[in-house]
Amino acid sequence: MRAHRLVAALAAADPRTVLDAGCGWGELLLQVLACVPAASGVGVDTDPRALARGRANADSLGLTDRVRFVEAAAAEATQEPADVVICLGSSQAFGSSADALHALYPLLRPGGRLLFGDAIWERPPTAELIEQLAGLGTVTDLAGVVDIAIDAGFRPLSIGSASRAEWEEFESGYLADWEEWLLGNTKHPDAGHIRAAADAHRDQWLRGYRDVLGFSYLIIGRSA
Repeated sequence: MRAHRLVAALAAADPRTVLDAGCGWGELLLQVLACVPAASGVGVDTDPRALARGRANADSLGLTDRVRFVEAAAAEATQEPADVVICLGSSQAFGSSADALHALYPLLRPGGRLLFGDAIWERPPTAELIEQLAGLGTVTDLAGVVDIAIDAGFRPLSIGSASRAEWEEFESGYLADWEEWLLGNTKHPDAGHIRAAADAHRDQWLRGYRDVLGFSYLIIGRSA
């Protein structure tokens, strides 16, 4: 799995400090800490429910004393530079990909590694699709993201993008939460609204951005 490969690559850097900017429930953060017993970490996110889940997962893994989950915007992370920084799908918290990479640079210790994941275009989108996917007006292709990273001062160590199978797993999993709820709550007052939202999202994925919108995975380094 890609997650295992990414964790292994970050753990190989033998970090002592890890920052996850826009961590959600910090799944990768916790996996890196589990692989590097000497490391401690901080996860920053604005979603209190996700942070609570992260704390519960940390407790179940015996990592509570090595990780902190902080409720704050990713762009407001002000801690000391970390040996490893993770920012997956959170560039919008900074503005654009370029804004994110320039903001993350000083949060990474010289010689450190940044795992940066961001939306990309796998092929040129239509003007209609760009209008539908609000907030993606600054998205570029994979080569463009790499250029932006280099311009921000990083050097690329690993470059990849999500496969169709990975996208299908992600989208299906995202929609499955709604669908499972609908199967058990057909007469709930919110069922109609949730059903319409799920159907609209699925239609936009399958008939809109499938094979057009992609996701990049970069491991990039800051010189020592």
